[in-house]
Amino acid sequence: MGDRATQAVDIRALDVTFATDGGDVHAVRGVTLDVARGEVLAIVGESGSGKTVTARSILGLLPETAIAHGAVVLDGTDVIGLDRQKLREVRGTRAAMIFQEPSTALNPVFTVGWQLAEGLRAHGSVSKKSAREKAVEMLRRVGIPEPERRVDDYPHQFSGGQKQRIVIAMALALEPTVIIADEPTTALDVTVQAEILDLLRRLRDETGTAIVLITHNMGVVADLADRVAVMYAGEIVETAPVRELFAAPRHDYTKQLLAAVPRLEIADRALPATAADAAPVVVADRLVIEYPGRFGRAGFRAVNEVSFSIAPGEVVGLVGESGSGKTTIGRAIAGLTPVAGGSLRVLGAEMNGIRERAFRPLRKQLGFVFQDPATSFNPLLTIAQNIAEPLLVHGAAADVTTARPRVDELLDAVQLGGGFADRFPHELSGGQRQRASLARALALDPPLLIADEPTSALDVSVQARVLELFVDLQERFGFATLFITHDLAVVDMLAHSIVVLHRGEIAEAGRTAAVLSDPQDDYTRRLIASLPVPDPVEQAARRAASPGSSGD
Repeated sequence: MGDRATQAVDIRALDVTFATDGGDVHAVRGVTLDVARGEVLAIVGESGSGKTVTARSILGLLPETAIAHGAVVLDGTDVIGLDRQKLREVRGTRAAMIFQEPSTALNPVFTVGWQLAEGLRAHGSVSKKSAREKAVEMLRRVGIPEPERRVDDYPHQFSGGQKQRIVIAMALALEPTVIIADEPTTALDVTVQAEILDLLRRLRDETGTAIVLITHNMGVVADLADRVAVMYAGEIVETAPVRELFAAPRHDYTKQLLAAVPRLEIADRALPATAADAAPVVVADRLVIEYPGRFGRAGFRAVNEVSFSIAPGEVVGLVGESGSGKTTIGRAIAGLTPVAGGSLRVLGAEMNGIRERAFRPLRKQLGFVFQDPATSFNPLLTIAQNIAEPLLVHGAAADVTTARPRVDELLDAVQLGGGFADRFPHELSGGQRQRASLARALALDPPLLIADEPTSALDVSVQARVLELFVDLQERFGFATLFITHDLAVVDMLAHSIVVLHRGEIAEAGRTAAVLSDPQDDYTRRLIASLPVPDPVEQAARRAASPGSSGD
């Protein structure tokens, strides 16, 4: 515990309990933490560990059902028990928040300049002209080009990374003592994430603002944090300087967390011997996919003359940033997006010009694993009923009862015991739902699986278990997979081959180990360089060596 005079935040014996219909939930138990001015403290742990509740208590952002005890001293003021008016005065001026999803933090009907100025006007008598000048200055500070012009643009006119920069500008507008950054890079591509982390580091150095970083990405922790607090089941199990924690973790849970982090190890997965002789399940030849223009405007070419193939039993990793065309290709293979040019053969059928009636018999040979299984399951059906659905739709079972042996077999395969079959989706954790989603995708024993970012929303330890399960199932059942992701470490673990997309075109393709160990294209090299490694010493060295780095 540091000198309290230099502390931006001093949390002492914080206890938070939520009153629910099922009884009280003790979310945070006796947490004691401090954050010094100019320090980045990362709070890490799985979903439900209490990290977000702890951080939100600094801003008094707990719901009315929460009962908090202890002290949360923010810049000399204990926020526990403050009334709404006093909390409003504290928010923005002493503490501010950067939210995970910038699109929900920005109002779509007002310009970004108006929204930046609104915060300034709410905390004092600032003239319209002064507020606008300050808004332009903040946009310039966070790296928005042409801020004098862009200040009058609306949120939808900015990219995801630029929107996150604007949210950071809003948080900094009133020069708060501490910023709470809640998963600030989770929704961003790896190259944009690197830029945002660099910006946060520079702002900390320039302004002396303390940052409380909530994340499950240990690469981000290694890149940005000075100190780390590890939470488990509402308690702090370990706190240490970042280099010490990564080099010599003391608590078993911390060791598990660090062991679960996917790393680029350049592993060469051998293709099944039968794959070389068999006909490919997918062949794209100069594939073109376009979205038609509206109101007389020209159409948008999302995929431009892309060629690749997937052999039986092969996992192909399709990687690239948002807007690169990877999900569009997945949708075209699934018959959900029409092909505009070239050829796309899926399970022997030509997709260019295919009619729905001709493709319908092939659908049962395709399995899908979605990014968020919570939205793909029917919440009114049990897990068994959800998994049985493909069997019923395609006539492989007459009803849920006759499908039940197959459902139980699938649940065993994904390591979910029979007790989960009769639960509803909301009664399962994120990782358990994703296992059930895998079971449903495999219900009809498909030769081809399409997995669209299936682990990006999961905690690192849960992600590791799901990925290990995926490798085991893929080797056991031998299905081919198009694995869509922006995480190169995941591709390294799973994929036999890799296709790197950039703005609708292939930047590079080949065996995964060959591409990752010796990338030929500048864009691939930039993707690999932008991926933060879960090692603070190595990450600092990489950052110092990279061009345009702000240094450590």
